[in-house]
Amino acid sequence: MPWQQKIGHLIGQPIGISLSNGQGTSGILCGTSNGKLLVIEYLYQSQFALKKYDFYMIQDINGFPPCQNQRPLY
Repeated sequence: MPWQQKIGHLIGQPIGISLSNGQGTSGILCGTSNGKLLVIEYLYQSQFALKKYDFYMIQDINGFPPCQNQRPLY
């Protein structure tokens, strides 16, 4: 399925993004605007940033898989 068709189902969800240059990133998908994918990414401490990725830069997007039911480590 082309990644553009996944957007509607993944808004508000954590996603991984494969970029055309071979790099990748992850964050929460906020939506799209003017041919750009809008993603909230974690920077450090309590800081987050809204990043904008042009559609031509994106190779694929995928939602995160669910966590397995495991006992907490603490």
